[in-house]
Parts: sequence; C-alpha cells; structure tokens
Amino acid sequence: MFKQWEGFNTDGDWTTEVNVREFIQRNYAPYDGDDAFLAGPTERTTKLWDQVLVMMKEELEKGIYDVETKVPSTITSHGPGYIELADCMLARMHLVSYFLCCDLVHKHKTK
Repeated sequence: MFKQWEGFNTDGDWTTEVNVREFIQRNYAPYDGDDAFLAGPTERTTKLWDQVLVMMKEELEKGIYDVETKVPSTITSHGPGYIELADCMLARMHLVSYFLCCDLVHKHKTK
C-alpha cells in the first residue's frame, strides 16, 4: 500500500485501476458540522471581486463585455486571462464572465 493511501479504505478495485466512483463511495464521509471553520475572504479577494462586479455590471448593460474576433475559440486557443495581473490571480475570463453573468441574471430575475 502506498503511504499516500494511509487512512483511506483500500478495499476494491480503485487501488489497481482508475475508478474514481468506487474511491469516492468507499471513502466519502458526510460532514454534518457548520461553517464555523471557514475563513472569510481576504482583502485581496474582496478587491478583486469588486472589480469583477464592475465588469459584470458593464457586461449586463452592454450585453457583452469583450469579444475576440481574430482567433477561433477552442479549449486551448487562448491563454489564461488575468483580472488583476499584479495580484497573480488567474482566471479564464470567458468562463468567469459566463458563470458570473448567469448568477447575476438569475439573481436579477428572482428579485
């Protein structure tokens, strides 16, 4: 048995083949506690989130934030997008924009 597996239930095939489902089923334990162990956002995260909210508001007003018109889009066609390069917080802007926009639209529609 590998040292990294200590503490896990090693019954089953997940130890000899790729079987994520079995690993999860044998090693999942529900957490019934509260969220007291979670830390709040850092100042850097809050600052970044404030920037994203401004960008999302602009996207909702214009219908689109930004469009790449020269490079066809594929899963690997674009490098990483930085919201704030100085903080080295990395995000794929098209995914971030999509999910944040969906969340904001949902919140707007449910008010």
